This record gives sequence, C-alpha cells and structure tokens, in this order.
Amino acid sequence: MESQRFCQDCIQKHDCKRIYEQLGDSPGESVTIKVILAFLLPLIVFIVSLAVSDIVFAGAIKAEGLQMALSLLLALLVTFICVLITRVMNKQLGLGK
Repeated sequence: MESQRFCQDCIQKHDCKRIYEQLGDSPGESVTIKVILAFLLPLIVFIVSLAVSDIVFAGAIKAEGLQMALSLLLALLVTFICVLITRVMNKQLGLGK
C-alpha cells in the first residue's frame, strides 16, 4: 500500500513501468535455475551437513567445543565440494555461460 502511494507521487513512474515491461518481455532465458544452484543449493547443503555431522559427532565426541568445530569444518568441506561439483556440471551442461 505504501509503495503504491510512493509511485503515484513519483514523476518517473511511467518510465519505471515501461522499463519493467521491457524486462519482462525480454527474449533471454530464465535465470531461476542458475540462481537456485548458485545460492540456495549450497545453503541447504551446508545446513543439512551441519545437522547430520552434529548428530554423528554427538555420539562419538564428548567435548562440545571439538564437536562443534569438527561439525562446522565438515559442513564447510561438504559445501565446498558441492559448489565445485555444481560448477563442473554447469560447464559440462553449458549452463555456465
């Protein structure tokens, strides 16, 4: 509601509308898959691997500080490997252009 009031008072509201219409009608390919692979997948992999490693190390290591540090390092390593695999797959499939 507030943004509509802001746009009504703007002297460039017609230019903005025209630009967004042109962007929406552009013939380029969708970047949704690239955005998901670049931002969402590593985040999900990090969270899941951190949770799993925390559960695994909970039974094996009694020192909480060491358990947390190892879980974090393992989650970072798994996420880094995931990013590398994603980059290689993007190059192989031609998505990395």
